Amino acid sequence: MAKVYYDSDVSLDPLKGKRVAVIGYGSQGRAQALNMRDSGVEVVIGLRGEGRSFDAASRDGFTCMPIEEAARISDVILMLIPDVPMPTTYKEYVESCLTPGKTLVFAHGYNIHFKRITPPPYVNVVLVAPKGPGPLLRQKYVEGRGVPSLIAVHQDATGGAKQIALAVAKAIGATRAGVIETTFQEETETDLLGEQAVLVGGVMELIKKGFEVLVENGYQPELAYYEVCNELKLIVDLIYSGGVIHMLRSVSDTAKFGGLVVGPQIIDESVKRRMQEALSKIRSGEFEKQWTGNPEAYKMLEELMKKTEQHQLEEVGKRLRAMALI
Repeated sequence: MAKVYYDSDVSLDPLKGKRVAVIGYGSQGRAQALNMRDSGVEVVIGLRGEGRSFDAASRDGFTCMPIEEAARISDVILMLIPDVPMPTTYKEYVESCLTPGKTLVFAHGYNIHFKRITPPPYVNVVLVAPKGPGPLLRQKYVEGRGVPSLIAVHQDATGGAKQIALAVAKAIGATRAGVIETTFQEETETDLLGEQAVLVGGVMELIKKGFEVLVENGYQPELAYYEVCNELKLIVDLIYSGGVIHMLRSVSDTAKFGGLVVGPQIIDESVKRRMQEALSKIRSGEFEKQWTGNPEAYKMLEELMKKTEQHQLEEVGKRLRAMALI
């Protein structure tokens, strides 16, 4: 069983008297900074320069400064910028500011696990990974609730790295919902497989293939869109609120029977084998080389995005939404 920590298990004391630098002020940066400040933590924002993020953080009442200065004057440094540019930002602005006893906090294990960032041995390196987008993290905090999160310790230079990670998790409201202890490796590999095989890649391709089958067999694209895409949110909401069995008990008997009989024939053991292949590529580092180790990756991504945008599914959905039919 996973070890789970709640509010009553965790203290904010490890952050008392410490300054926290949030590097980046995007979705997660803003939410985590606001939540920590509301929890009584001293927070500064480190940014590359003045711009949209600087203006947003300033409007929210934060002290903004160059990344290097924020890292230099802070005890705990949250790296909340995208995975791809993070190693360059770390090398140029953060690394030289790390002194014994400081703590680096990551929201995803990617750069540490794949050794794109290798911190010095005299700093703590921990993970605090909310399992939800920044706006939801903030919304739940304001409501007095939280978003479940993961914590992990990669490097414990002070003997108190885990307590600091838990304190950060508490400060952003995560311990209200529950914090699970994991490792950088486990978080990274499960996150990537989930995105590729199910949450992004898997669901997207399942929708597209269902749409194509219906349209290619002469059914109206608008009806196909409703059946394989629009109604998906209703099903996911049911699963989210009560699990798969709750969803099954909420749909018609015809849907139950068809889903339980035909579903495994489509998403069969061959699909599971290909998921295993995808996981093997993640674990071996092959995916990392294809993505962040590939100078042509962004060109490939741009081409794939353009192709997806031009798919009939997107054209039909855009038209239906504009007509206020969904």
